[in-house]
Amino acid sequence: MPLLNRWLRGVARVNGNYGHLLFEQAEPVDDGVVAELRPYFESAHLDARDVFHRAARIDLHPDADGPGGNAQYPNCLPATAKKGLFGEVMAGLMTQAYQFVGGHQWSIPIFLFRYHAEVEAYIFDLARDPARVREISGRHGNDFIALGIDPATGEVVRFIAGEAKWRASLTPSVMEEMMLGGWTGPPGARVRANDGIWNELNRGLAAPQGLEQMHRLLCEKAREQYAEAIVSLDRALLIGAAPLPRTDLIFVAGNKAARRNPGETYLPGAAPPAEYTAGRPLQVVELVVEGGVDLIERLYRSLWVNP
Repeated sequence: MPLLNRWLRGVARVNGNYGHLLFEQAEPVDDGVVAELRPYFESAHLDARDVFHRAARIDLHPDADGPGGNAQYPNCLPATAKKGLFGEVMAGLMTQAYQFVGGHQWSIPIFLFRYHAEVEAYIFDLARDPARVREISGRHGNDFIALGIDPATGEVVRFIAGEAKWRASLTPSVMEEMMLGGWTGPPGARVRANDGIWNELNRGLAAPQGLEQMHRLLCEKAREQYAEAIVSLDRALLIGAAPLPRTDLIFVAGNKAARRNPGETYLPGAAPPAEYTAGRPLQVVELVVEGGVDLIERLYRSLWVNP
């Protein structure tokens, strides 16, 4: 996407099975940035939009004044939920736009947003009672799944799974808590709870539920187009089957901290830390923006709105 090369400047580091990408905002966010991001974001959310609107009995293309028009997905979601979605979609966009560790070509046939039961319930209620605005907890399971598909056979030969996070204030202390968990223990002897992202990746299954969800969606939405991929996932998802090679991804986006120097990274640039023990290929992406909260609101407010 030409926008990324204009909007962001990047620095890539690769060391064996470890890759680190730092992207920093190179030009201010304007209407052009929003307009160029919009088609990818609409594509990413289209499946879930259809599912949630159908479940809430909202016309799939309602007029602004039509019944349930206040509950259109994802525009109607509270700000915190939209920030989480932004991180997941940007992770997908960058996975397809840039080369990650291993040099593999990754495909994202569909995003997994429909598997967020709390959003489905929220939209159902909101369409019937516009006063029921509330916060929504994050979707359980993998934030992100992409497939490595052999172009000759059409089979899935590897996959990438990971965590995508957004933080409005991205500082070293915020990053440390996100990766290692909050403080625990008695006063004077407090330690990190070790329930952050590093722990989630270390505990990641060889064939996680997100891979099963991707298989299910391909069967429903594109059985003929992805026939060989579906069969290969069938084999890989059997209990006890030989696992597909897995690459882990950490995508963290947030607003530039006041004291952050240009080119500074908050996650290791040369090698994974001792806290990461999974031993799989690992790709880290840090996206540092300015005015990110406003960008997210403008972008999600613009989706499926006729100019």
